[in-house]
Amino acid sequence: MAITPIKHKKIIKKRIKKFVRFESEDFAGISSSWRRPRGIDNRVRRRFRGTKEMAKIGYGSDNKTKFLTPSGFKKFLVQNARELEILLMNNRTYAAEIASNVSAKKRASLVKRAQELGVKILNGKGKVRTEEKKPEQQ
Repeated sequence: MAITPIKHKKIIKKRIKKFVRFESEDFAGISSSWRRPRGIDNRVRRRFRGTKEMAKIGYGSDNKTKFLTPSGFKKFLVQNARELEILLMNNRTYAAEIASNVSAKKRASLVKRAQELGVKILNGKGKVRTEEKKPEQQ
C-alpha cells in the first residue's frame, strides 16, 4: 500500500525564477549566485524601474507548506536503520532521505526495512545496480 501524506494546502511558489546577481552576465569573474547590492549608486538597490528584482522576505513560502517536497512530505536525513525507526510515528508527515555517504549494500537493506515499517523513501533508487559491470575486453 502506498504511503500518503497528510492533506495540506496547495504549494505555491511566489517566484520560480532564481534571483541573479547584478551584472553577473556582463563579467566572467562575477558568479550568478545572489548577493545583495550595496553600492551607493546601485540602481538595483535603489529599485529603479526595469532593473532586476531583489530577494526579500515577501518572496518566502507559506509557513504551512514550507520545506514540503512536491510529494507532500518533509525530508528527514537517514544514515542507519535506527534513525529510520524514528519516522515510524510520523510516517505521514516525514519521508526518509538516505544520506549520500551510505553504501549500496546498506542502502538496499534500508529500503527493505522502510517497506516493512511503512516509511516512504525519497531517493530509494539511488546507487542501486541491477547487474554487475562486465570487465572491459582489450
